[in-house]
Amino acid sequence: MSDLRDLYQETIFDHYRQPRNFGRLQGANRRAEGYNPLCGDKVTLYLRVEDGVICNARFEGSGCAISTASASLMTENLKGKREEEALQLFDKFHGMVTGSTMTNDLGKLAVLAGVTEFPQRVKCATLAWHTMKAALQNIGEPVTTE
Repeated sequence: MSDLRDLYQETIFDHYRQPRNFGRLQGANRRAEGYNPLCGDKVTLYLRVEDGVICNARFEGSGCAISTASASLMTENLKGKREEEALQLFDKFHGMVTGSTMTNDLGKLAVLAGVTEFPQRVKCATLAWHTMKAALQNIGEPVTTE
C-alpha cells in the first residue's frame, strides 16, 4: 500500500472515529434526513443558513466509515459557503466519486476519491451530500441513495 493511500485511509478512519460536527444543531433552519437502504446508513443533517450563507452545519446518524467520514468532511467544508457554492461543491464531489469528472480543487475531500474503485461504496460516500442538497432545497421527505 502506498504512503498516500495510507494517509487517505488514516484520514477517513480519523473522521469515522471522531466525526467533526456530530450532533444536533440548535437554531438550525434547514434539516433533511437521508437513508441508504443498501447498507443501512442513516443521516440527519442540520444547517443554519443566514442571508444565503451556511453559518453552521452538523449531522447525526449511523453508518459505515465512508458514510460517516464523508458527512464529517462535508460539514467542515460547508461552513461559510454560499448556498450556490455548496451546490457546486456537491456537483464536484459527486463527479469525483462517480468518476465522471476529475477535479483537483476539493482539498481534504479528495481522500474519498478512491471510492470510484468500489462502485457499491459510492452511495455511502454521497448520502450526506444528497441530504445536504435536500436540506438546501427544503425537500421535506427523506432522501435515499436509490
